[in-house]
Amino acid sequence: MGGAIPEERRLEIIDQVRTHLLVRADELALRFDVSVETIRRDLLTLEREGLVRRVYGGATRAGLENYEPPFETRRTQHLDAKRAMGVLAASLVQPSDTLVLDIGTSVAEVAKALGAEYRGMVLTNSLLAALELADRERVEVITSGGVVRAGDLACSGPHAEALFSTYHVDKAFLGSGGVHPETGLTDYHPAEVVSRQIIIKHAAETYVMADSSKLGRIALADVCSLDVLTAVITDDRADPDLIGRFEESGVTMLVAPTEQPGRQAG
Repeated sequence: MGGAIPEERRLEIIDQVRTHLLVRADELALRFDVSVETIRRDLLTLEREGLVRRVYGGATRAGLENYEPPFETRRTQHLDAKRAMGVLAASLVQPSDTLVLDIGTSVAEVAKALGAEYRGMVLTNSLLAALELADRERVEVITSGGVVRAGDLACSGPHAEALFSTYHVDKAFLGSGGVHPETGLTDYHPAEVVSRQIIIKHAAETYVMADSSKLGRIALADVCSLDVLTAVITDDRADPDLIGRFEESGVTMLVAPTEQPGRQAG
């Protein structure tokens, strides 16, 4: 493959990174019959474009992270942004919609923001979201049950998968570990991925809740490509260039306005 033009070779390198997570420069040089220095220049170019992250001896996925910060940290991080996203998400809901509220601190804000006029059914694998709606007399809440993960009080396993396989819903609001223009939606907890994939198949509209810190990030496990989503809901602190990359990929980005530090009401 030594005759490949640089653009073709770099596209193949991206495919290798997506498949293997970590690639070595010397192995790529052998594969493409070029020098290691040529591969290093390719990796530098791809890193500048945000498509890979260089590591010693090779490269990995851009923004790849293998662990999620503790719940107590996430619960208070970017809270104003998450609340604004919750309000935007709730504004998309009709009073009688059947909803899925997935796991995550941002999705819990959707439950908090649902208006008093909402009187539909909510399916959830998040005990946090269920707790927010438990006192709403006109809202029917069905929890999935299953293995409970501490902190997020997230349920997973066969019980959750069976519940979401049974119902077809109007709208689903999903949490996220990371959302990347090329890699798509990813998460830190492989045991919870199957439930999300089932939810997506059974929802007429699917929205991913991803505050600006999640954009461009790649977590451990693939969930889905972005073309199966209705939209990504984020906040107005997101990098405009990164928003543009998502939109160029055909993704609808819904940006929630937040109060900026130092801004005074007037």
